[in-house]
Amino acid sequence: MEYYAGNGDERSMTQIDGELRVDFVSGSVAHRLRFGGGRGQALAKAMGLRAGKTPVIIDATAGLGRDSFLLASLGAQVTMIERSERIHSLLVQGMDRAAKEGGEFAEIISRMTLLKGDAKDLLPELSGEAILIDPMHPPRKNSALVKRELRQVREIVGTDDDAVELVRVALKYARTRVVLKWPSKADPIKGIQARSHQIRGKTTSYDVFMVG
Repeated sequence: MEYYAGNGDERSMTQIDGELRVDFVSGSVAHRLRFGGGRGQALAKAMGLRAGKTPVIIDATAGLGRDSFLLASLGAQVTMIERSERIHSLLVQGMDRAAKEGGEFAEIISRMTLLKGDAKDLLPELSGEAILIDPMHPPRKNSALVKRELRQVREIVGTDDDAVELVRVALKYARTRVVLKWPSKADPIKGIQARSHQIRGKTTSYDVFMVG
């Protein structure tokens, strides 16, 4: 098990000379940090962040870290798990750059820990109140809507054919809740138990499964 502790969602990247790059200090991630709406955002509410309550969170499918960074910016301690070696490397580089930026960015990164491995194997060893699962989303029917960067991420990580199995493992080991992030217009993932409730954003739904 490989740890990276500061002293990464596919939309958190920029593209430099055709190469993917995790960027926490500028672009859409920085904009969301400034103007996203704090704990009133759908993701924060789904994960159980509210006044006087900040759960310990595991992001079981870190991607390029956008959701983890947001949750850490709201005060949560977040453990990220990423099994793609290349995406993990990009996350390490992005976290290093944000930490070196100092100030608010370094403070946020200090609440983020990155593990490399398969979440199904690591979750039994961890202790998280709330577990976030954001599987690779199905291709949009209109491929023109898919940004080149997102296609590149899909080429790297492929499809998450074990998403149902991951949800089941998370339900077994989460202390309070599991949250499944999924496009609002996509067909639901089959084989998962009924959710406790759902929080809907503009384009994304958060299925919340209360446990314990």
